[in-house]
Amino acid sequence: MSAKGAVETIEPTAAQRTAARRVAEAKATIPDFQASIFYDNAPPLGAAIVAAGRALKAVAAVNGAYVDAKFQHYEAANVGVVLAGATPVVLDADGKTAEAADAEIAAARAALEAGTLTAAASANATFTLSHLAADGIDTYTSIIVPGHAASLAIGARAATLSADARIVTPQDAAAFLKALVAALDGATAV
Repeated sequence: MSAKGAVETIEPTAAQRTAARRVAEAKATIPDFQASIFYDNAPPLGAAIVAAGRALKAVAAVNGAYVDAKFQHYEAANVGVVLAGATPVVLDADGKTAEAADAEIAAARAALEAGTLTAAASANATFTLSHLAADGIDTYTSIIVPGHAASLAIGARAATLSADARIVTPQDAAAFLKALVAALDGATAV
C-alpha cells in the first residue's frame, strides 16, 4: 500500500471513455479564448437555451465551426445541453419558448435516468450550453465540442462564452453575449 492509501481502479463506461477522448481532442486542437458577461440573476435553463439559439442566429461565426481550414456556418441553431452523462439537443432553439425548451430537457433527463435516451436525441447540435447556476457555481468555463465554434457556460453570476479563435473574433464573442442578454428579455415568447 502506498502513502495514498488503498487504490480502487474503476473501468469507465463507454460514454465516459468517449467523453474523455473528445475533451482531450478539444483541448489539444482548439485554440480558445473566453469572454464573460455578468448579471444579478442567472437565467433559468429554458430561457438560456432559447436566448442562446436566438444569439446564434444573430452572430453567424458563433453558430459554426472551423473544419479542414474552412469556416462552416450552420443554418439551424441547435443547442446541446450538457447533462450528467449525455448532451441532448434542442433543435431550432431560437424558435422555441423557454417552457418548450424546459419540457424537452426534462423529457431527455427522464429518458437518460431510465436508460432510454437515444443517440439521435444527442445528435445535430451546432452549439453546447452547460448550466450550473442552480448548483451554486458563480462562473466557470466550458470546453468546446469539436465541430462547434463555441460553447456557453451559465453560472450563478456570469455567462462565459468559450470560443474557437480560428473562427470567432473577440468582437463576435461580444456581439453574441450582447445578443444573448437582449434575447433573455424575450426568451419566454416566440
